[in-house]
Order: sequence, then C-alpha cells, then structure tokens
Amino acid sequence: MFDSAFHDYKKRPGTREMTAMLAGLMALNAFAIDAMIPALPDIGQTLNVARENDRQLVVVAYFIGFASTQLVWGPLADRFGRKPILAAGIVLYGLFALLCAFAASFPLLIAGRVAMGASAAVTRVLVVAMVRDLFEAEAMAKVMSLVFMVFMLVPVLAPNIGQAILLVASWRAIFLVLAGYALTMLVWSSLRLPETLHPEYRRSLKWSEMASAIGQAVREPQSRGYTLAITVTFAALVAYISSVQQIIFDVFQTPNLIGLVFAAIAAPMALASWLNSRIVERFGLRRVGHSAALALAIVTITHALVALAGLETLSSFIVLQALASSNLSTLAMEHMAPIAGTASSVQGVTGTLGAAILGFLIGRSFDGTATPFAVGTAICTTLGFLLIVLTEPKRMFAPMQADPEEMEAARESTAIPDDLG
Repeated sequence: MFDSAFHDYKKRPGTREMTAMLAGLMALNAFAIDAMIPALPDIGQTLNVARENDRQLVVVAYFIGFASTQLVWGPLADRFGRKPILAAGIVLYGLFALLCAFAASFPLLIAGRVAMGASAAVTRVLVVAMVRDLFEAEAMAKVMSLVFMVFMLVPVLAPNIGQAILLVASWRAIFLVLAGYALTMLVWSSLRLPETLHPEYRRSLKWSEMASAIGQAVREPQSRGYTLAITVTFAALVAYISSVQQIIFDVFQTPNLIGLVFAAIAAPMALASWLNSRIVERFGLRRVGHSAALALAIVTITHALVALAGLETLSSFIVLQALASSNLSTLAMEHMAPIAGTASSVQGVTGTLGAAILGFLIGRSFDGTATPFAVGTAICTTLGFLLIVLTEPKRMFAPMQADPEEMEAARESTAIPDDLG
C-alpha cells in the first residue's frame, strides 16, 4: 500500500511541469486562432469567399463555438472530475480539426471552426478551474500569470508556423498540424495530469444544483463585475486578432512581415505576464491587476488619438499594441472555490461570447485604416476599467489576502508540491 501511494506521488508533476502542461492546453486555442491568420487570403481564394471582411468569420466562428459549450464543460467537470472531461474535449478538437482540413466549402469550414472552438472551450474552463483547485490568492495569480506567459508566447510562434507551412503545403495542412498537437496534449495530460477536483466539491448534474451554482456565480458581485470587465477588455483582443491581417496587409502594405509583427506584439505581453508573476505576491493582486487595467486604458486611448490624428505607422501600431496587457480572471474566481468548474464556465461563456460579438463589430468596421480598430479598443478597455471601479470602489489597488483555512485545505488536498519558486 505504501509502495503504491509512493509510486502515485512520484507520477505527479511538480509546479513547473503542471504550469507548462496547463499552458500547453490553453495554447490549443492560440494555435487554432493565430496560425490561421496568414492563411486567410488563401482560404478565401480556395473556397471562393467574395467579401474580404467575411474571411474574419474563420476567426470569429471559433470564438462563438468557444463560448457556446462552456456551460456544459464546467458542470460536467464538477461532477465527473477534470481529467475525463478534459480528454473528451481534446479528442473532439482533434477530430473537428481534421474536418476543417478536408472542408470543401466555406460554410462547412465555418461549421468546423465553430465545433473546434466548442471542443477547445474545455481547456479554458478546466485550466482556470484547476488553478483554482490547487492554489489560493497571490499564489493562484502567480501560477495563472506563468500559464498566460507561456500562452502568450504562442502568438510569437503560431503565425510564423502557419506561414512556414504555407511555404510547403496548402492551408489545409495547418489543420493537420493542429490535430497532431491535440494528440500530443492528450497523451501528455492523460499520463501526467492528476485529478485536481477536491472530493468535497464534487457536484451532481441535477438541474436545481447546476442552476444554483450558475446563479451564485452570476449574483456574487465580484464574480459578476470582473466578468463584465473581462468581457469588454477581451473584446479588444478579439478585434485585434480579427483585424490584424487586413491592417498589416492593406493598411501598412507589409504582408511579408505579419509573423514578425505578431512576435513583436506578443513577446512584450508574455514578458508582462512573467513580471506579473514576480511582483503579484509582493504588491497584491488588486494593486497589480487594477494598475494594469488602468495602464491598458491609457495606452489604448493614446493609440486611438494617434490614429485619429493620422499619425499611425507600423512602428507606432506595434509599440502601442505590445503595451496592451491585462489579466483579471483570477479576481473573478476569488470566491468561487466550491463551484470552480461552473463559475469558470459562466465567466467564460459570458466573456467569450460578449467579446466575440463586440470584437466582430469592431473588425467589421474596417475601412482601409487602423482607426476603427484603435477607437473601438480604446472604448472597450476604458469601459473595462470603469467596471472594475464600480465593482470594488473601496478596494481599488488594495492587496488581496487569502483565507488561511482555504489555503490549508488546498495544501492538504493538492497533488502539486509547494515549489512556486
């Protein structure tokens, strides 16, 4: 019995491997989105897409699917555990990637993209829930920042990988690579990922209990306020992803630089996430998160003013976009430990669907200049900061303290060694 328990412990990953694994799971989404950006013109030509702006649906459809199933994955994970539900979502993601690879029409491709997003939503829901299962307060924010740091490195690589694939194969091969990546993450997580759901938090699938958990996530002021702030802030990112190919190709006439532009913008964002992981335990999650949200609003307003003045250049676009970084999801989950899966689902579906709609509207307003994008993102980020102020007016820039009892319970039930350093 002792040998079995010791062997089981040795199989469990440390914090570094767990962080890398969670980031790899989250990156399934980033690769599925960003690797497609260089391929949008080829997709439009192959599948006879007449309107250039309609190509944005390849990106937006994924976000719509991503939002559509999060309220399914969360309750299932709260009932059956994180591992089996995660595996089911990854398998479906890979299968729908294959469907997209062989799609013979644009409507079928869009349907496949919706299904891919719906499947990949499991990673967003469960990565946030698993971090909430295992860590508390500033430690939770630190791990989440490290996950997002690795996640943000993907946009540095994905467009370049997509472009490299296009040099030797058609856009369909990108989906084959995505299916292979899904298989890799399925094997890794199946072999190394422990079950993180605390037994006392396991819930039934009775509608009354699910409705109660959903209602709790919606009614709790901090969860509701930060979810709305995340929604409008995330809309700026959706608008960027939807519009950047046209901005780089049509506004700045530099299609050959799209991979470098992505890298130049994403790398500072990854650095910001790393810095956040280093300072959050010193200054407090609220102080760091609120300051980042305020800085984001200031940067995007500056970007809008530059664009409106007709002074936008490729260099200014890269610099101002690279400075845009904010992460509020940890604060939204602070009081959601007993219903982490369902709460993550509610927050995710609200944030993703709302952001997809707002971001698509900003993207559709593209008029041959970067001005609609810059103004739209400035409005979103400013509104996001105002929502934070309305949510916690008396706790702006304040440190967050964890509940000692919750921290002790998490340490006793977690499978992850306490080696955050």
